[in-house]
Amino acid sequence: MQKSFNFDKLNFLTAGMPLSTGKGSYSKAFEILNEMDLDGMELEFVHGVRMNDETRVFVNKTTKEKNLILTAHAPFYVNLNAREEEKVEASVIRVFETAVAARDTGAFSITFHAAYYLGQDKDVVYNQVKTQVAKIIDLMEKENFKVWIRPETTGKATQWGDLEEIINLSKEFEGYVLPCVDFSHLHARSAGEYNTKDEFSYILDSIGNKIGDYALANFHGHLAGIEYTAKGERQHLNLKESDMNYVDLLKVLKDFGVKGVLVCESPNIEEDAKLLKETYLTL
Repeated sequence: MQKSFNFDKLNFLTAGMPLSTGKGSYSKAFEILNEMDLDGMELEFVHGVRMNDETRVFVNKTTKEKNLILTAHAPFYVNLNAREEEKVEASVIRVFETAVAARDTGAFSITFHAAYYLGQDKDVVYNQVKTQVAKIIDLMEKENFKVWIRPETTGKATQWGDLEEIINLSKEFEGYVLPCVDFSHLHARSAGEYNTKDEFSYILDSIGNKIGDYALANFHGHLAGIEYTAKGERQHLNLKESDMNYVDLLKVLKDFGVKGVLVCESPNIEEDAKLLKETYLTL
């Protein structure tokens, strides 16, 4: 089984290798993270889980030596509610393969965009996602390992994954599933809400009260600037080029004693990750 993490603070990660890595390797990326006093990175398996065994061993060993934290993002080609059964099955395998990569590299948590509604009733889609997540957990159990499985809050009303849905799924699979709270997505999905201290507090209150304090002690969140329309997310922006109220969010995260990771997904990933960490430490 994957060893549990015991976080003593909130850690700030980049979504993928820092841009300044250029065409460099994981080794260069980890050096940059240490030089910038950042806490780790999210492995971005955008087009597929492509990492050979040698690299997995190296990443696991090096991040332990450098005291860095890893999470992983499953490929974007995931829809647990696809109309075609083969696409659903392929989606289950992609999430499971991400979990295996997390196990092999020492990442504590994986996240993914779970599904689209495709015009169906929300309850129907919820049950379909629940059925498929159970299959992912079963595959992990058969190989006797465990990492946190985290559906991500999504940025458009056409996508499954509002806050309530993900909290409810976490309650059904206690010990296996927790939310990945993308604050920018919640802000965009609601066309401008979820951007005040009271609204941020509501998010964390809901998680702590409905799932348990351990969900705030093993937190996995995403943050970036974001552009949106009435239909939701349009594109990520740098924090200072957006209306994302990141300072008040950081205050609320500190007030609630949240521990775990906050992954920066801004286009200038390491610069905004550094901004977030430095701002947080001054509050």
